[in-house]
Amino acid sequence: MTKFKIITIFPEILDSYFQEGMLARAQKKKLIALEKINPRDFTSDNHRTVDDTPYGGGAGMLMKIEPLYQALQAAKKTGKGKKRQVVLLAASGATWSQQKAKEYAELDEVIMICGRYEGVDARLKEFIDEEISIGDYVLTGGELGAAVMIDSISRLLPGVLGNEESAVEESHSEEGVLEYPQYTRPEIFKAGKKSYSVPRVLIEGNHKLINEWRKIMQKKK
Repeated sequence: MTKFKIITIFPEILDSYFQEGMLARAQKKKLIALEKINPRDFTSDNHRTVDDTPYGGGAGMLMKIEPLYQALQAAKKTGKGKKRQVVLLAASGATWSQQKAKEYAELDEVIMICGRYEGVDARLKEFIDEEISIGDYVLTGGELGAAVMIDSISRLLPGVLGNEESAVEESHSEEGVLEYPQYTRPEIFKAGKKSYSVPRVLIEGNHKLINEWRKIMQKKK
C-alpha cells in the first residue's frame, strides 16, 4: 500500500475527487491510503491562525512556520523506516512529469504540503525533500497539485488500473512520445453532411500493419 498524507488547511476540498472512480476503488482495495492533516489543529490561539504578514513588507500573507512544522512532524510520526518523500507544492518547484510519477510510485509514503496565500515561510524548506510544481502558472493553493500527483502516481501502482498495459502504451510512458490516435465504434460517424471514418488499417485486422501504423502515428514532443 502507498500512503499519501496531505497537509492542508482545507482538508475536505478534494473529497469529491478522491471518492469517485479509480482513486475510490484503489482505496477500497487497500492499494492506496489517504490521510489529511490540518495545520490549524496545531495552533494555540482562539482564531487558529495559520498566516501572518511577511517581514520586510509586501502584498498578501504567508503561512506561518510553526503550525506547518508541527503538522509535518505529526505526519512523520508513523511510517518510520519506509521509503518516503516530503514535498512542498510550490510554483517555484521542479515541474511534475511522468518520469517523476514513476519514481514516486516506488515509495511507501508521500507527504504533500499544500501552500496557500502568498506562499509559506521559507524556513519550511529546511524540512522537506523537494518542491514540486505542476506547471508554469500560479494556483490559489497546492491542493490541486497534490491531487494531480496522487492520481498520476496511483495509476502506476500494481492493481489500480483494470488493464496493466494501459499504463505502458500511453502518452509519456516513453519520454518525449505521445500516444497514437485511437478509435472505437461506430466505424463511420456522421455530423451534419460530413462523415468521419476509422482508419482502414485498424479495421482489417493485420496486427503487424496496425503496430507499424501506431509507431508512425506516435507524436514526438
